[in-house]
Amino acid sequence: MGIQVIPTTPFSDQKPGTSGLRKAVPVFQKPHYLENFIQAIFDTIGDPQGRPLVLGGDGRYFNAEAIQTILKMAAANGFSRVKVGQNGILSTPAASCVIRKYGAIGGIILSASHNPAGPQGDFGVKFNTANGGPAPEKVTNAIYERSCSLRQYTIYTAPDVSLHTLGEFPLGEMIVEVIDPVADYQALLESLFDFDCIHDAITGGRLSLIFDAMHAVTGPYAHQILETRLGAPRGTVQHGVPLPDFGGGHPDPNLVYAHDLVQQLFGDDPPVFGAASDGDGDRNMILGANCFVTPSDSLAILAANATLVPGYKEGLAGIARSMPTSQAADRVAATLGIDCYETPTGWKFFGNLLDAGKATLCGEESFGTGSNHVREKDGLWAVLFWLNILAIKQQSVADIVQSHWRTYGRNYYSRHDYEGIDSDRAHTLMTQLEQKLPQMVGQSFGAYTVAIADNFSYTDPVDHSVSTQQGLRLIFDDGSRIVYRLSGTGTQGSTLRVYLERFEPNPHHQHLDAQVALADLIELANQVANIQGLTGRDRPTVIT
Repeated sequence: MGIQVIPTTPFSDQKPGTSGLRKAVPVFQKPHYLENFIQAIFDTIGDPQGRPLVLGGDGRYFNAEAIQTILKMAAANGFSRVKVGQNGILSTPAASCVIRKYGAIGGIILSASHNPAGPQGDFGVKFNTANGGPAPEKVTNAIYERSCSLRQYTIYTAPDVSLHTLGEFPLGEMIVEVIDPVADYQALLESLFDFDCIHDAITGGRLSLIFDAMHAVTGPYAHQILETRLGAPRGTVQHGVPLPDFGGGHPDPNLVYAHDLVQQLFGDDPPVFGAASDGDGDRNMILGANCFVTPSDSLAILAANATLVPGYKEGLAGIARSMPTSQAADRVAATLGIDCYETPTGWKFFGNLLDAGKATLCGEESFGTGSNHVREKDGLWAVLFWLNILAIKQQSVADIVQSHWRTYGRNYYSRHDYEGIDSDRAHTLMTQLEQKLPQMVGQSFGAYTVAIADNFSYTDPVDHSVSTQQGLRLIFDDGSRIVYRLSGTGTQGSTLRVYLERFEPNPHHQHLDAQVALADLIELANQVANIQGLTGRDRPTVIT
């Protein structure tokens, strides 16, 4: 046993994307591939100076092997303590909680979020900084630059550390502390929400629910919090055992991939509330009886009702949303007299706003919602927020949504995903569309006249950093929008996302299906970008 210095050569494809480095499992299994990236992280973040490192993942295939490698590399790189979730399990929001609570230098989260898993599935490595949030671009760029020049890595040779038992175990001069993955996170949530009120509503029969963990990381958290602490009947949590391949499913909580849950909420005798989370526990889908709540509307409704919840009873400092997310939250912010910030896609862009006290709630249309309690989006947090509101208001989800629309107006909104399209064709589509943008301002397309046509850029109001090339926007003179983006979270081909939005202030016209209300914008979006001609797709893979 001892420290070994292993010669290596750089890999050219280790540039982190929106949420860390994501590749297919066989790529991470290449000799030295994982080790190179981990060494680049350690070399970039500097001397740990006695501060712990947090480590865990969503339990997907290759999680266990990767954790052992990272532990041994941490022992060889001067760390004195690593806090690792029992059995290697730690959800993304729980990791953020632990980093913040114990003053860690940061954390390594092993997940490809909502991407499928298994031997041929996806794997990911993400570094979160000391504030608990995803590393900002200046850090991820530095990690990538280091990976390009790496010539060696260091690792401690020793037997694997058992992660089944809670406690402290030596690895060289380092302590591996195996922690309960749920305890610290649950304590934080109990400080925010009225668990007793929710418990009484559930056990009193006023609030029935189903939670689909999709065989991913939130299973243990949901069993402990929803069933054990809040008194929901056994069986409330479905697909609650994390599996290396997520049971062969796609752990993305949307209307397509959470099909079983949707059927139950839109079937006979549905419960009051339904929800699902994703692979690493940071996303959420909210449903009521015969009612789907869009993530954009969910953010706005949580903001409008925030003072009902103990942790937010003093009100909100501000709201932040990603640019493609609908403007429903903007209308709530305007009524409350607070700022609403529009950022690029990626939770890391919310970090500065949260740290500076400029925002309290944040959300993305891609089923991500969170607050300043951690520096990640948080699926179970959103579920508990909704449960707290439902327990107090004693109304149905649909009634709460429709009341919100009557007060603030409805932002008809939809996202069309074209998954796994040829990357060259996808980039050709975006390039050709961007070239047309300058000439489109002032043009009319039926009832819509283009007021703004650009590629969104963002100047951070805290550190004044600038992020460009964040999505192509067509904004019409009535406020309607079409946005086009290529997703940075997939590993196979490209995913084109098209976002469509139209505001409807008249309550008598707020009950259409979104695809019907947006039909003319959908046709216009396809026409302007020549989607079918350039991709060969005549319909989206997923509509939300």
